[in-house]
Amino acid sequence: MFFDTHAHLDDEQLVGQVDAVVERAAQASVGTIVTVGTTAASSQTSVALARRLEPVVAAVGIQPNYVSAAAADDWSRIVELANDDHVVAIGETGLDAYRDYTPFDLQKELFRRHISLARDTGLPFIVHMRDCGQEMLELLQEAAATGPLRGVMHSFTGDLALANSCLDLGLHISFAGMVTFKKSTALRDVARAIPADRLLLETDAPYLSPHPHRGQRPNEPALLIHTARCVAEVRDVSLNDLAHRTTENAKGLFGDCGIGRRVDNAAGG
Repeated sequence: MFFDTHAHLDDEQLVGQVDAVVERAAQASVGTIVTVGTTAASSQTSVALARRLEPVVAAVGIQPNYVSAAAADDWSRIVELANDDHVVAIGETGLDAYRDYTPFDLQKELFRRHISLARDTGLPFIVHMRDCGQEMLELLQEAAATGPLRGVMHSFTGDLALANSCLDLGLHISFAGMVTFKKSTALRDVARAIPADRLLLETDAPYLSPHPHRGQRPNEPALLIHTARCVAEVRDVSLNDLAHRTTENAKGLFGDCGIGRRVDNAAGG
């Protein structure tokens, strides 16, 4: 079974058919899906989906492009949601220099808050990075100076040097559909070089549909198989071996899908 470590099931392209999306994922051997919040409202919906759909767990946060639009009480809502038993990660957080939606200093402030919340809750954090590799690395190194980091560079598109720097800080590296694109030779080289115990897979659904579905339909967790086949091929391993290794990595990072937290709480009640 595969583990989709990053999807947006609350997105309008998927949420209206989410039950069918989850069923198709199961038929495609995707056993667990992390649905990731990008705003307080999105995070609330993600938690609601995780409560209702057994294969789904949630991450909560404010994605950097939405920070400026956040209401005064949105951060307190994220903090409250972070303690829900169905939440396995903090984020999506990070930095984005591609879109000019949020001043960079404000993005950094919220990124620091997310890392602090991850430490307070014992959860990993999920990092968005676009066109800001050096700035991202500097902020992560700043955070690492005050304690260990536990998280994932989601939909990684950087070079091997940046990947190695993130690995040195204790982070995982996750690959989405972009690794399957014809032009992504350099990214496939990075995917080949990541240590087996730090490798993760994701769809970033409904975005980044992998080849051969690029530009034809919204992405969804069932299409993770195409990214997995590509990564298995460049790493010269079997698809079954890749599924086992990346799923075990995801369970190790996300606490076995949050199941342990749910069982402990139920036993305590």
